[in-house]
Amino acid sequence: MANFKYEIRLPEGTTDTGIVEAPSLAEATSMLRARGGYLLDVSRVGGSGAQNILDKMRSVSIEAGPGLKDVLNFTNQLAVMIKAGINIRNAMDGIAQQVDKPKFRRIIEQIKADVESGRPLSEALAKHPKVFSPLYVNMVRASELSGNFGKMLERISAYIAQQVETRSMVRGAMVYPAIIAFMAVATTIFLLTWVLPRFTDLFSGQEDLLPTPTVMLVRLSDFMRANWYMLTAAAVALAVGFRYGIRTTTGGYYWDVAKLRIPLFSRMFRALYITRSLQTMGELLNAGVPMPETLAITGDVSGNSLYRRMWQSVQRSVTEGDKIVTPLSNQTLLPKSVVQMISAGEESGNLGDVLRDIADFYSRELKDTIKAVTSMIEPLMIILMGLLVGFIAMSIILPIFSMSSLVSQ
Repeated sequence: MANFKYEIRLPEGTTDTGIVEAPSLAEATSMLRARGGYLLDVSRVGGSGAQNILDKMRSVSIEAGPGLKDVLNFTNQLAVMIKAGINIRNAMDGIAQQVDKPKFRRIIEQIKADVESGRPLSEALAKHPKVFSPLYVNMVRASELSGNFGKMLERISAYIAQQVETRSMVRGAMVYPAIIAFMAVATTIFLLTWVLPRFTDLFSGQEDLLPTPTVMLVRLSDFMRANWYMLTAAAVALAVGFRYGIRTTTGGYYWDVAKLRIPLFSRMFRALYITRSLQTMGELLNAGVPMPETLAITGDVSGNSLYRRMWQSVQRSVTEGDKIVTPLSNQTLLPKSVVQMISAGEESGNLGDVLRDIADFYSRELKDTIKAVTSMIEPLMIILMGLLVGFIAMSIILPIFSMSSLVSQ
């Protein structure tokens, strides 16, 4: 048994702190939740450093945060309950009971408590920016002003569902070549470090008769076997460095530039960023969100540094009194036809509907592009893998044939 310090907010609004005894952090958390209220913090008092680390690791696994699909399910359920005439408080109670992730359940309970205390729902959602995006919060805020909360939730749900589908398609298109590339590298390493050394004894004393490709592979095999730990450490360092680098401002910028220039994938990424940007912009405008705020959110959710900078420049121009199309006409990230349609929508006053139509078109193009990219990558990767394995196999077999011919003579 161990002691755990806790802080909990009671239903009446007061905060209670104390110490509870339990076998583990998970058990302490369950006991405290059973008392009711909102659990603010729980931590082990004393104990060894190793035990504290283990408790933190367990808490991380228990407190897995909600993903986009969790937010989609929450929005769908809330929309159905609101349209059925159930108030937000009871709707939140019902949804919280069905949520599997403890962290998301506590977030919903906190949102309910904030609404009960008199705060608008949009303000309660804004306190959790990692779960509810600025687009989500602003569309809810617009619905609070217009009074069509149920319909707005349906629109938000449709938007999130589209984002989930798009993300799934893009990830699927990226996973297949990654698996093929991994298999090619793994097969090459296996042949060089395990298969090839089995044949080196056959070539002992006959090195001068070996063809150049075989000599190169033998030397590469010897180097890999002798320095495998250095090569492994370098590969891990390269992977970690790349992952860390693209999270920095400079590294992320160059990675975003590269994604728009990589053969085969550049068309897919461009369609993805255009679809995401214009769909977000159209939804916000149709919800009644002001244009400057719409452009700021569009830039944030675009997913690419170059597109973010483009929408930020449009926001500055609109704030100064210019039209949207003015800064867009001098850039190359959007096709000229898209800029022309945006200009027509701005002139006619139906920009939100025009943007939605353009986004639907590019959404279909994105699906077609992903299918085309996948169908092109599959034979290319198979051919590349076949050439690589075939080269290694021939480099092993050719010396055997050469020695057999010498023996027969």
